[in-house]
Amino acid sequence: MSAVEPLRVGIVGYGLAGRVFHGALLAADPAWQVDAVVTRDPDRAGQAVAAHPGAEVVADVDELWRRELDLIVVATPNDTHVETAVRALRAGAAVVVDKPLATSADDARGLVGLAESLGRPLTVYQNRRWDGDFLTATRLAGSGELGDVHTVESRFEPWKLENRVGWKRRATPADGGGILFDLGPHLVDQVMRLLGPVRSVHAEIATRRPTGSADDDVHLSLEHDGGRRSRLTMSHVAALPGPRFRVLGSTGAYEVHGLDPQEAQLSSGLPPVDPTYGVDAGDRRGVVVTGGTRRDESTDPGRYPEFYSRLARALRGDGDLPVDPWDAVRALEVIEAARRSAGEGRVVRL
Repeated sequence: MSAVEPLRVGIVGYGLAGRVFHGALLAADPAWQVDAVVTRDPDRAGQAVAAHPGAEVVADVDELWRRELDLIVVATPNDTHVETAVRALRAGAAVVVDKPLATSADDARGLVGLAESLGRPLTVYQNRRWDGDFLTATRLAGSGELGDVHTVESRFEPWKLENRVGWKRRATPADGGGILFDLGPHLVDQVMRLLGPVRSVHAEIATRRPTGSADDDVHLSLEHDGGRRSRLTMSHVAALPGPRFRVLGSTGAYEVHGLDPQEAQLSSGLPPVDPTYGVDAGDRRGVVVTGGTRRDESTDPGRYPEFYSRLARALRGDGDLPVDPWDAVRALEVIEAARRSAGEGRVVRL
């Protein structure tokens, strides 16, 4: 692996995740070269050829094992993450798995253990650690301005009458379908970084859309170390979303509405190197209240490209992986506890 040549990447799957969240960032970073893309869809194959000149588009993942790749990105349906990642690790590459790492905590633990036994780098694409609103909440909580932060409310409520065409439309929770598997890994990961490990879970999980095959309306109440609390809401049926974040401390609070712009920007084709990338519109300022005074708080720019920048350095021996895969295992443990809580109607302790 040369310190000057780009690291060679294969992307498995070229739907929204492979094209927008991975492909667009890799194409914009000179540390990486997309060498191959795996997709059977002719339209997506055409998109891959246009976005990654010089990359070969193949229909079978077995084609990747014949190549000398530094990294394989697994951006396939959730129930195929573990199988594909295992094969990639055994082929000798470092691996990025899109969230969720697996559809069960046991499978996730096994995958991480395999990577460690083989000495292969494995990380998970928790891009929302670099959402601008989360970066702002983290900055304010760490500054001491809000005092002792005791409660975090986090909502992600994209209104959808039905899922996009594709595997998510028909996937059940057993397949890794549903909003808890889709957004839960992000929201749980964020509050664990703000408040620490989760000690107990109370959950309400529902399927409200008539055509739904999996949950689309979820509320989690989590107790963290020291008695701190987080309340997480993820829903496709909220026509009027609540605040994205509400962070409450002993001397102040922070609140912000709306969604980080990076997904929409990448989907529209805005390059991550554009100076407007990751920057919220001026009307999406948050609010900070301390000591009876109230002020607008600009949202920090979002930084999804940092994931692959850190990963390139880590693979060259400079620093840690951008996301410890054990963090993803712990998030799946919370999600499994949530399903037990909702099914049994009780608080579940971890």
